[in-house]
Amino acid sequence: MSDPVVLEAEGPVATLLLNRPERRNAVSLEMRGMLKRALDRIAGDPAIRALVLTGAGGSFCAGGDIRDMEGAGHDPEEARRRMGETGKLAVALSKLGIPVVAAVDGPAYGAGFGMAMAADIVLAGPGARFCASFGRLGLVPDFALHWSLPRRVGAARAKELFFSAREVGAEEAVTLGIADRLVRGTETATAARELAESFVSASPTALALSKRIVDREERSIEQVVEAEGSAQALCFSTGYHKEARRRFLSR
Repeated sequence: MSDPVVLEAEGPVATLLLNRPERRNAVSLEMRGMLKRALDRIAGDPAIRALVLTGAGGSFCAGGDIRDMEGAGHDPEEARRRMGETGKLAVALSKLGIPVVAAVDGPAYGAGFGMAMAADIVLAGPGARFCASFGRLGLVPDFALHWSLPRRVGAARAKELFFSAREVGAEEAVTLGIADRLVRGTETATAARELAESFVSASPTALALSKRIVDREERSIEQVVEAEGSAQALCFSTGYHKEARRRFLSR
């Protein structure tokens, strides 16, 4: 059985692959821990100068695994603790001191959308689809989307995407600023690696400092994920979410 998270770290450009194609790379609780350990390894390896984040099997990430969540229980305090772990993962990805390029094919839903938005640059294949799908389950966005998406598309557009939970195709994603480039005629991951390789000759210190300055805002990502965790813990306990979860699992 293949590992659900694969880190290839040979040379200056590493690739972090979400490798659960049979579930459209939905993030299980096990995967969350594996992703955090992989990011810690990347952060601690000075030989890694850039990262490509992508998914296997024509999907980026369908979000959190709803079936996995079903067995985790929904006590508000336990949910808040688990959301704290998700927040730590979002912070670790966003605060890597190297350029991160997301190569998005297929769905980037829910936490998968948040993962893509945590990257510095997003390349989208023609079939890429982005969706802040949390509202369909009576939840608030997490994985720091309240921090990252308004920075890309503005507060009003982010609210519209949060409230409607509508899907955004690749071309519209580029128009809105969700994605930075539409990749045609080549594999998205290949284009992402080529772009990442163009960064490795730059000063790693200069890149890290520039990234830190650009990302600095009055409200920190830590404050956002704290607020998301508290809100999500409450949402998990609502009747709306329980019924939406039941409908999803009965499909």
